[in-house]
Amino acid sequence: MKTLFVAYRVTDLGRSLDFYTALGYVELGRVDGGEGSHLVILQFPGEPAASLELVHRPVDGRVDVGSGFDHLAIQVDGLAATLERLTDAGLEPGAVQYPGGPRGPKTSWLTDPDGYRIELVEWPSGHPDGITAADFS
Repeated sequence: MKTLFVAYRVTDLGRSLDFYTALGYVELGRVDGGEGSHLVILQFPGEPAASLELVHRPVDGRVDVGSGFDHLAIQVDGLAATLERLTDAGLEPGAVQYPGGPRGPKTSWLTDPDGYRIELVEWPSGHPDGITAADFS
């Protein structure tokens, strides 16, 4: 088994698509669900498959993220350049943090239009892609 993608329900599809495309996602495809509902499948360029689905169901009303969801983590190659690009696109990423100390990863946080939190992570030089068991040994 493997995870296919994460799906977020969104209040305003156009606003959310503007946010996620500014973040760097591209639209892979969409499905018309009837009654104004749409599923929009996104991926980052270079990813082999979809990684995020935006679910827009206007009949369900405004999205309430609630307290059960924490955040989506996205790995970036260069955090400083990413933050500059996002700021230029009108997004508001937070300050750079060093949760593992000065030799650990660099992170920054931002929030999408519905309140979903996103953590941007730049691994230290030499760290492999992703998180593996080696990160906990």
